[in-house]
Amino acid sequence: MCGIVGITGSRAALPVLLRGLQKLEYRGYDSAGVYVNDSATNDEFFFKEKGRVEQLEALVADKGIHGNTGIAHTRWATHGIPSAHNSHPHVSASGRFFLVHNGVIEGFRELKETYLQGVDFKSETDTEVAVQLVAKFVEQDGLTVPTAFRKVLALIGTGSYGFVLVDNQNPDVLYVARNKSPLLLGLGEDFTVVTSDAAAMLEYTHEFMALDDGEMAIIKGTDIEILNAANEPVKHDAFTIEIDAAETDKGIYPYYMLKEIEEQPNVIRTLLNEYMDDTSHVNIDDAIINELKQADRIYIVAAGTSYHASLIGKRMFEKIANRPTQVEIASEFAYDSYIPEANPFFIFLSQSGETADSREVLQMVEAKGFKSLTLTNVPNSTLAREATYALPLLAGPEIAVASTKAYTAQITVLAFLAQAMVDNKVSVAHPLAAIAVAMEAILQDKDRYKVLAEEYLVDSSSAFYIGRANDAELALEAALKLKEISYVHTEGFAAGELKHGTLALIEDNTPVIGLITQPKTAELTRSNLAETQARGAHTLIIATEEIAHSDDQVILPSVDSANDDAVVVDQLAILLATIPVQLLSYFTSLGRGLDVDRPRNLAKSVTVQ
Repeated sequence: MCGIVGITGSRAALPVLLRGLQKLEYRGYDSAGVYVNDSATNDEFFFKEKGRVEQLEALVADKGIHGNTGIAHTRWATHGIPSAHNSHPHVSASGRFFLVHNGVIEGFRELKETYLQGVDFKSETDTEVAVQLVAKFVEQDGLTVPTAFRKVLALIGTGSYGFVLVDNQNPDVLYVARNKSPLLLGLGEDFTVVTSDAAAMLEYTHEFMALDDGEMAIIKGTDIEILNAANEPVKHDAFTIEIDAAETDKGIYPYYMLKEIEEQPNVIRTLLNEYMDDTSHVNIDDAIINELKQADRIYIVAAGTSYHASLIGKRMFEKIANRPTQVEIASEFAYDSYIPEANPFFIFLSQSGETADSREVLQMVEAKGFKSLTLTNVPNSTLAREATYALPLLAGPEIAVASTKAYTAQITVLAFLAQAMVDNKVSVAHPLAAIAVAMEAILQDKDRYKVLAEEYLVDSSSAFYIGRANDAELALEAALKLKEISYVHTEGFAAGELKHGTLALIEDNTPVIGLITQPKTAELTRSNLAETQARGAHTLIIATEEIAHSDDQVILPSVDSANDDAVVVDQLAILLATIPVQLLSYFTSLGRGLDVDRPRNLAKSVTVQ
């Protein structure tokens, strides 16, 4: 949600800021803005526009913008409608201070009434309150800018924010602060950048420094002063992000989502190379495995697609490792948690590692003294840094809002943990390697899913995915994929629940997609599908070859499992059906003429609660 870029130093600001905004588009936004100051000439340039970054670029073209300091922002509306006047940066009534902000200021109305009576506000946002407060404390109360900024942070309290402030009377300096909202400092040879996502700045630097909650930074060129919440100087080590900037481009693909779907076989192979030794034993820190073994219960906490991957993980932990496991939705568990065990262990799943609801739970877990592990695709993210342990998903940058390869990576790493908990007495290595090959075979025939999407889904207003056991868990994820990028109202649920209410929604030609990868429940699911057919449903079956019928629409390639543990194969078979449901969603969105990568109203990284 929202994106911040800032720069100070000896490099022309506008190209860096605009390129950064382009790279942040995937996060979700409705408007964009930029402020640039040239301290040598005292010229300043300030532009905002509703809509896409390309519209902002058209607005600033040929304006002769110059200067080495600036801030820019993509806004995802929370307070106030999407509009130019509600977009960032916001400027104080005096015209002196400019501010960009990620997050939510929960008590902004009270602050406005208490301190800013009579101030002429230009927007309906919470953010403008912050910049007007800074101006008041400097211009009326005589405070220095750092002192005024710190006072504003204290008034805001424990809310979520990432701020970058510019004072046009000292325009080479960026004032930066964060709490519960990610901000990184990028270190260049003759400049420093500020960004809410490292991916935005990888073309310019791979060296970054993270701010902790409550910290403020004062940056001029390459000089950085960091102060903690007590206003004491602190030092942070820089870290290197080993991602090629080219990985964040689409390359030959029309959309990031298709690229990321096709990368999944290699994601599995990368993880096998990273986490398996030459004897197919799991190579994960013994301390993590011992914590899992000794725990009274394992809690997996996640949201969205990560939550759906957690449901598969729960089954693997219980079926393969015989470990009691509970899955919790982060936004619910943060405020309604019950933990009776004396020694639980918590696993947090997050593609971005910045999910605000999950972090709320992590802070609660830490306060109780419990141990935790984060599985994330962003190794230096907040959840990775703050958990007791962290393991990378190694899926590479995932840009499309609809998560695909991170889901597969999460299930794969959870499978490794399940194997390690039984001391490698079973192996997931061969089934996963075979699944990667089978995935490639499915992708070779991807155009058939365009035909199926057109036949079943493109013109439909609603659809259903059903299955049992792991298939029911994938049904939830398949429904989410379809609804989020095609806007087709879709439900996913356990097939046996049809007769407990949902059959009332089945009408002529309602698409009902059955997922059948579990031998034990295959015929039960087919019986449930027959119930929907009797009421006019247009049914589509996706089944693994061993349990498929000749007239099933999608028969998934066989995975040679003769020498593999049957329980392991049964649990991992769900990955075979993952590619088809993702492709159906992709081609449905295309067929409906929608923006596959950037669905309406959604953001890639959910950094507010």
